[in-house]
Amino acid sequence: MDQPSIQIAYALDTFYLLVSGAFVMWMAAGFAMLEAGLVRAKNTTEILTKNAVLFAIACVMYMLCGYNIMYPGEAVNSIWPGISFLIGGDHSVETVLAGGDDAPVYSGMADFFFQVVFVATAMSVVSGAVAERMKLWVFLAFAVVLTGFIYPIEGFWKWGGGFLDQMGFLDFAGSGIVHLTGASAALAGVLLLGARKGKYGKNGEINAIPGSNLPLATLGMFILWMGWFGFNGGSELKVSNIDEANAVAKVFVNTNMAAAGGLIAALVTAKLLFGKADLTMAINGALAGLVAITAEPLTPSPLLATAIGVVGGILVVFSVIGLDKLRIDDPVGAISVHGTVGIWGVLAVPLSNAEAIFTVQLIGVASIFAWVFITSFVVWFVLKKVVGLRVTEEEEYEGVDMAECGMEAYPEFKISK
Repeated sequence: MDQPSIQIAYALDTFYLLVSGAFVMWMAAGFAMLEAGLVRAKNTTEILTKNAVLFAIACVMYMLCGYNIMYPGEAVNSIWPGISFLIGGDHSVETVLAGGDDAPVYSGMADFFFQVVFVATAMSVVSGAVAERMKLWVFLAFAVVLTGFIYPIEGFWKWGGGFLDQMGFLDFAGSGIVHLTGASAALAGVLLLGARKGKYGKNGEINAIPGSNLPLATLGMFILWMGWFGFNGGSELKVSNIDEANAVAKVFVNTNMAAAGGLIAALVTAKLLFGKADLTMAINGALAGLVAITAEPLTPSPLLATAIGVVGGILVVFSVIGLDKLRIDDPVGAISVHGTVGIWGVLAVPLSNAEAIFTVQLIGVASIFAWVFITSFVVWFVLKKVVGLRVTEEEEYEGVDMAECGMEAYPEFKISK
């Protein structure tokens, strides 16, 4: 490759990675809208605050230590004298040109930006599962630990060249590394936190607690669907030659088809089970399809990708029902969407990728779940003993917006007592 071609390829791939990262960053808005729509109006401000602040915490913690833990070989720049806080170094023109075909394909700073938005996605999964009864500052304290330490360690096992990568574990964009991680942390928190007041009756009944704004939840779903093209497509990492451009196009198509299959399957499953077209199940079905295809969006045919999404959409409906029967209260279905279906996504890789080994995929799932669940449980347990996880019963009844944030999302619609 001649020098002008190398420079053009480097610039193009850097730009592609940055734009993909911006798409994934936009998923933060999707999570915020989805969760705001699926919680009650009296808890909207607090859920929005959590989603905004967790993104900022993820960025800072990943800069300070997370990226260095996940990619130790990339620590080339220092932001404090004598301390190698990692942000992948940008490559000089001379380095790129001298490298020829082995030259870096994109800027190190672009790689950091693309990786940091994935960390925030994992933490966003936790937000909805613990909604409506957890103290805000406890949640934010946990976000510091997950984004700075828990996630980067298990991320290193695969994407940083750790033992899972050496075993041959495959997870293209993070059905396990990102989504199962968020769900495992959420499950640990929910088990210690307990259910919302009134969710489960003494005689085993399960009481529905409807969300406040289904148009907002639907908008959140579409934002996430759009952002997922950056999530999966960007994970191809480059687009500067014909083969890579074709691969990115296929990833986009498969990602879209899996979401469509998941939505339709969840809607039909809900109709068969409940006799109604349940919009919330359809929303989670689309997200389930997206999670399912994330582990391997390149090698399946579009038809197989649709089928993988269909299975994810069916699984999420039964998982939501099953967790409710176990009295595990997840207001938005995050544990089912990202956990149950995240496992399915990882285990579905051998269906299309001949290099995948089913037993290794199982080991990967077990390793990620065990590490994240145990460490998260310990952190949640310590927080519970030191400061407590829940708001008071009165604050929960009144809504955590006023108790935690001192303001309401819809003050003009407040009902006088």
